[in-house]
Amino acid sequence: MDAFYASVELLSRPDLRGRPVAIGGRGDPARRGVVTTATYEARAFGIHSGMALSIAARKCPECVFLPVDFERYRMVSRQFKAAIAQVTDAIEDRGIDEVYLDLTPLQAGSHALALTLQKHVLEATGLSCSIGIAPNKLIAKIASDLDKPRGVTLIGRDDISGRIWPLPARKIPGVGPKADARLIELGIATIGQLAACDPAWLCKQFSPRYGLWLHRAAHGQDDRPLDLNPEPRSRSRETTFQNDLHPVRDWQVLAQTIAALAKQVGEDLKKRGYRGRTVGIKLRFSDFQTITRDRTVDTPLDDGTSIRRLAFECLGRIALERPVRLVGVRVGELSPADDTADTLSGPSAKAPPRSDEGTLPLFDDE
Repeated sequence: MDAFYASVELLSRPDLRGRPVAIGGRGDPARRGVVTTATYEARAFGIHSGMALSIAARKCPECVFLPVDFERYRMVSRQFKAAIAQVTDAIEDRGIDEVYLDLTPLQAGSHALALTLQKHVLEATGLSCSIGIAPNKLIAKIASDLDKPRGVTLIGRDDISGRIWPLPARKIPGVGPKADARLIELGIATIGQLAACDPAWLCKQFSPRYGLWLHRAAHGQDDRPLDLNPEPRSRSRETTFQNDLHPVRDWQVLAQTIAALAKQVGEDLKKRGYRGRTVGIKLRFSDFQTITRDRTVDTPLDDGTSIRRLAFECLGRIALERPVRLVGVRVGELSPADDTADTLSGPSAKAPPRSDEGTLPLFDDE
């Protein structure tokens, strides 16, 4: 979906179409909060997801700020997925604003199918979407971002060198900020330069698994099938403080907030019928540096008391020497609560490995 949260808001505010609009927090740049998403007009001013609302306001004084409305976004998300299901039921749900489809069994041209999908989504929601069509999920994901908004991009295997290799290496899903920074240090700026690297050399610069995956991804290789019944990977809650917390004077407020977030995550897990083995905590300091720590246990859990205990254990591994701007609690490695197994096998080896493990998701939409 194109700039999903912002586009949903513009449905009820058509007067804002064509203007820079940012969604985040309570919609007040004078208060603490970050941009969750922005219209393409706002992005032209350098406003992006994760940016402080106050900074976004300085970059574009005429930008309109609106608060987030997650319940409404979820409702529209269900509508767009139901519209797609009229065309195919081979759907992998990838979150609130994105899906993968297998169009192979359908007896129609790819471009015609894409236009049909866009038509169904538009009629059901009033919103536009961009579609990437490729031989596998990795290239389709990249392609879907190339011609936004309302784009339809077809990339075959013969198109990889011409369309994919000139792109920055960070465009590969699974190349995070740390991996991208390391690639830049190594003089690798584009996917084509990454594709030209010796895989053994990449394994030395990164881990063996991640190095091999980087080489395969740069060559457009991805054999992951569609997961038609994907399980959620994690559940998290976080909050940004209106005023930075002093690590000593405001310790009680920080501790109470962590305890409340742990309780909320536990309630979320029980409501959805999941438990998790990995508990993590995230702190963002006043200088915007973000640090995460996590702890994995053998037995999956879903109770707020255990989550809180492990969260504080993780907190003890972080040096609290600077004011705290944001705190988050996360539970990962989820499994159904009625699963009789006591342990999980972990992420699939075929999934794109992450180079910066432990980060907590901030946004549903980008």
